[in-house]
Amino acid sequence: MRQINFTLIFVFGLSMVFFTLENTAATTVHLLPGLKYTTPLAALLLLSAGIGATSAWLFAAWSGMLNSVDRFKQSTDFDAQQVRIQELETDLNRYRATVETQLGLLPSASSEEEAMEEAPAVQVSSSD
Repeated sequence: MRQINFTLIFVFGLSMVFFTLENTAATTVHLLPGLKYTTPLAALLLLSAGIGATSAWLFAAWSGMLNSVDRFKQSTDFDAQQVRIQELETDLNRYRATVETQLGLLPSASSEEEAMEEAPAVQVSSSD
């Protein structure tokens, strides 16, 4: 990968040198009324490319900072959600334990059926 990067940088630098040597014609730039500069075309194009590259770098740095702030906010939201989940799980376990103890206090339906079977059947007779 380093060889590819070196090759790209070398080719780009060499092309910039050839571009500068071929474009030496003087160009006048009017910035403000009464303010003008005469520079070679290559210098003007390299300067504008440098300003564009710097602007792109600043934009990328600003976007990266905003993304890191968003990720930090999302991580704190995630931590808050994890705490809330733990609280809900604790509440759920407490409610389960309460329900189980309350069910243990109630007579079960099967014990009522057994009590009915064990009791002797009483027949009622009518005497007239």
